[in-house]
Amino acid sequence: MQRPKLSRRDVFKASAALALGSVFASPVRAAAPPPVPITLRLIEAAKLEGKVVLYSSMDLPVGEKLGKAFETAYPGVAVQIERSGSERLFQRIGQEFESNIHAADVINSSDASHFIAWKKNGLLAPFVPEDVARYFPESYRDPDGLFATSRIWLSSIAYNTNLVKPEDAPKSFADLLDPKWAGKMVKGHPAYSGTIMTATFQMVRELGWDYFEKLSKQRVMQVQSSTDPPKKLSLGERAVMADGNEYGVVLLKEAGQPVEPVYPSEGAPTISGPTGIFASAPHPNAARLFQAWLHTRETQQFFTDFTAQYSVHAQVQSKPGRRKITDIKLMKEDAAGVEAMTEEIKTRYAKLFRV
Repeated sequence: MQRPKLSRRDVFKASAALALGSVFASPVRAAAPPPVPITLRLIEAAKLEGKVVLYSSMDLPVGEKLGKAFETAYPGVAVQIERSGSERLFQRIGQEFESNIHAADVINSSDASHFIAWKKNGLLAPFVPEDVARYFPESYRDPDGLFATSRIWLSSIAYNTNLVKPEDAPKSFADLLDPKWAGKMVKGHPAYSGTIMTATFQMVRELGWDYFEKLSKQRVMQVQSSTDPPKKLSLGERAVMADGNEYGVVLLKEAGQPVEPVYPSEGAPTISGPTGIFASAPHPNAARLFQAWLHTRETQQFFTDFTAQYSVHAQVQSKPGRRKITDIKLMKEDAAGVEAMTEEIKTRYAKLFRV
């Protein structure tokens, strides 16, 4: 049997509009299965399988911290993390399925539009954790029970406090076009990073391609992952971060590094990271246990406290001392919009920011 091609453009044409902030749409609606609690039977079945394989774009130290927490909660079930940029993970998964390779159990992507393709092509298994059904807003969970938003984070500006005085730091994306920042900035790449793909779409929508044309003339250091700019910033290799994940900056700042996040006046691009289980998961029970555990209040609170990301779980509280997402001006997410513009973004961006 020939497997379906994972063409993002074809999937967009065939699927209904999907936007985070509105109900996840489905080309063919099917009733979501009943919510599933974590039971002794599920735990024992997961232990018999011995491990769960997680494909994820989150920074590897963050993912490993999460994996260790799961292994502590459920001894005997190891977490194997395969980490890469979301755009690369999307390609890898497509290639693996074309070759009849089914290595991944659970997928977490920083490009929510990927779930349009995976859902359309029937690659995801329906599974609704009890906490998702009870405490997650409908706008952050698939109506057919195929995935849920596990984390939210921002793509922000930031600066090195040893190299830039607070009063001189950029306050907006427009400020990055000032000639004084030429040769002093670093940013991620949308062809590699789902965070940067999502952020680029939102910025193009709000600021236009003209903004990126001007920014490309600023001799920006181009890196791949959204996790890279905060690290380059803390090392002093560049004075300003033009984009990149905010949680990396916050964690570095809390560790005593000379970095400071800036939430641009135009609004910070917002990124959601859904998680789902593949229907072909080689460790299906371990995958269900991990998915259920990941979305509990305890894990979501742990994730928020120790990774500086945000949760939509109704019982999770912001860590004291950190800025609340409700106090930040945000750009609106639109997964379907990203789906429609993916190839255009990759093509036009590559012409502007030549590596």
